[in-house]
Formats: sequence, C-alpha cells, structure tokens
Amino acid sequence: MTSSIPTVHPAPPFPWLGLIVLAAAVFLSVTIEMLPTGLLPDMSRELGVGEPLVGLLVTVFAGTVVVLTVPLAALTKRLPRRRLIVITLAVLALSCVLTAIAPNYPTVLATRVLGGAAHGVFWSVVGAYAGHLVPKEQLARAVSISVAGGSAAFVLGVPLGTALGQALGWRVAFAAMGVLTLLGALLVWRFLPPVRHHAGEADAAPLRLRSDRTFMPVLVVCAITAVTMIGMYTFYTYIAPYITDVMGLPSSAISPMLLAYGIAGAVGLVLAGAVLGRRPTAGLVVALVATGLGVAGLASFPTTPVVGIGSFLLFGTAFGALPTMLNTRLLHTASARIRDAAASFYTTAFNTGIGGGALLGAVLYGVIGLSALPWVFVALLVCSTTALIWTALVNRVGR
Repeated sequence: MTSSIPTVHPAPPFPWLGLIVLAAAVFLSVTIEMLPTGLLPDMSRELGVGEPLVGLLVTVFAGTVVVLTVPLAALTKRLPRRRLIVITLAVLALSCVLTAIAPNYPTVLATRVLGGAAHGVFWSVVGAYAGHLVPKEQLARAVSISVAGGSAAFVLGVPLGTALGQALGWRVAFAAMGVLTLLGALLVWRFLPPVRHHAGEADAAPLRLRSDRTFMPVLVVCAITAVTMIGMYTFYTYIAPYITDVMGLPSSAISPMLLAYGIAGAVGLVLAGAVLGRRPTAGLVVALVATGLGVAGLASFPTTPVVGIGSFLLFGTAFGALPTMLNTRLLHTASARIRDAAASFYTTAFNTGIGGGALLGAVLYGVIGLSALPWVFVALLVCSTTALIWTALVNRVGR
C-alpha cells in the first residue's frame, strides 16, 4: 500500500547576479542617451550651434528608437535574447567612440542615429527580460533591480560624465562611455542567464495581438508612459540652463545638482520596489502626483534656495519611482505570450516621450521661455494621472 505525497518544488533562487548585470547594462544605455543634457553648454560652444540644437540630439536619439524599435525587434526576434543585448551594447559603444571623434554637428547627429537604433533594440529585450527570469509575484522586485541602472545613470552616470566633460572635454566623456559599454557587453555575455522567449511559438501559431485580452490595457499603459515622458523631457532636457539661468546657480553647481537629483531618484527607486510596487496602480498615482508637486514647487520658487532645491529633490525622488512603476504595471498587465511585444511598444512609447519632449522643449524654449517649461510638465502630469485613475475605475484594476 502506497500513499501519494504531493511533490513540493522549491522556488528557484532569485537571480541577483544576472539582474545586477542587467542593471549595469541599463545604466550604460541611459547614461549614453542622456549625456548631452549635462554637457549641453559645452557641446554647444565647441560645435558652434545653439543649445536647442544640442538638445535635439536627445530628440534624434529617441526618434530613432521610436521609428526603428518595432521593425528591428521583428527582424531580430529569433536571436537569443542575451546575445542580442551583447550586440546592441557593442553598437552603442561604437556610437560613443564615433561621437567622440566626430568633426562637426551633422556627424554627431549621425552617430546618435546609430546609437538610437541599438538603444531601441536593447530596450525591446531588456524591458521583458526580468519577466522571463522570475515568477510574477517577484516582478516588482526584479524590475526595480534592473531599472535601478536607469536611476544609477542619473545618480552617477550623467553627473560624473558631466564632471568629466567639463574637466577634460565632452569628447573624452563620450569616449569613456564607449569603453565602459564594451566592458558591459562582456559582463552580460559572462554573467547574465539566458532566457527562453516566445518568438518561436509566435511563428508556429501566428499571434494576433488584438485578440489578446490584455492588448488594449497594454496600449493604455504605453499612452500614459508617452504623455508623462513628453512632459518630463520638455523640461529635463534643458535642466542645465534651468539650473544656471532660472535658479541662479553657478555652472559649477550643475554636476552636484544632477548628482543630488540622482540620489533622490535612487530613494524613489527603493520606495517603488519595497512599498509602491505592492499596489502598482495606486503606487503609480502616488508617484505621478508627487512628481507634479515637486515640479510645481520648483517652478513657483526657483530662486528660493530651501523651497526650490527641496522641490527639486522631491521631483527627483518621485520621478525615480516612475520607470519602475510604469514597467511593473506593464508586466502585470500583459499576458505572458505578448510580453515581448508589449516591451517593444513600451520602449517605443517611452522614447516617443523622450524625443517628443526634447523637441517640444526646443520649440517652446524660444516661445514661452525656459522658466515656463516646468509648467508644461505639470499640465501633462495632470493628464496622465487623470487617464490612469479613469481607466482604473473603469476596469476595476489596482488591487
């Protein structure tokens, strides 16, 4: 006589090392994308173009992501995910070296197109990678670790790149990023666990995204992401001149202010993983509202040190939580079979916001003035928050 005892399978160990390496790769890619924001005055002087044109380097980078991410993701869907991350990091490294040696503004523009193409494919893979490594109940923690690289880019990458560029020249800063990114590609190849994705299954049984019940909710998350990031980069692309011309601080304060902003963002990231991620929709609303309050305080009292700098840090803390909360919301919303496609849409939406915001900021810079740009961000945050609350009520989500 035998008894049947159910087999208990222990949970797989949490992939700390792999996620940390993934975070390092994210750190490198975000630093490369945003480096012109800290070096904007220096690049403007040497290249002989106005600051808005240098700001458009962010637009071109992000615009390339928007245009090419989905078609390039389709072309590379059969490649192993880890190998594709290594390839994209190598191309990003090459783009940085080419930027460093570019003789003029049009050539710099071309190198940013190359980098943007690689960046888009990189994020179409990285956006879903954490979801392949861990079960759904560990998504918030896994995403917060991988996205931590983006916060670290604001904490260390952009401020240190700015300081290096101011000390030795902006070309040295880009060359250094190229070397570090190549090293990052080697670390990914060595330490990031490979994952299985759904491209083969989609080919065997063609997947109609619109028939998936989670398709429309995914689009809503992507729309909220795009609007929020348009507002953010309408303002943040021009944060260096805002610090000096509107807040009245010396140019030597740019790097410390960006460092303080990044540290605040790291605090927000921890809050996203430990507290806000437990209820993705409610946590996202809190992060959006707090970001709006910080930006409104900064716009209202930019020259009052206690209020202005305090609001700047609140802005950094709250916004530091937003990428994690948006990505977590996306992965909770998307079904497993469209997770890779959802990541591509999310990447496109995110970079539509970055590029569109930098472009909108360049246009408004000479129309309403630098000091009014934060209010554009506040208005778009109100739109995003309203849309999120409305869809949550309609669909009864946010449990």
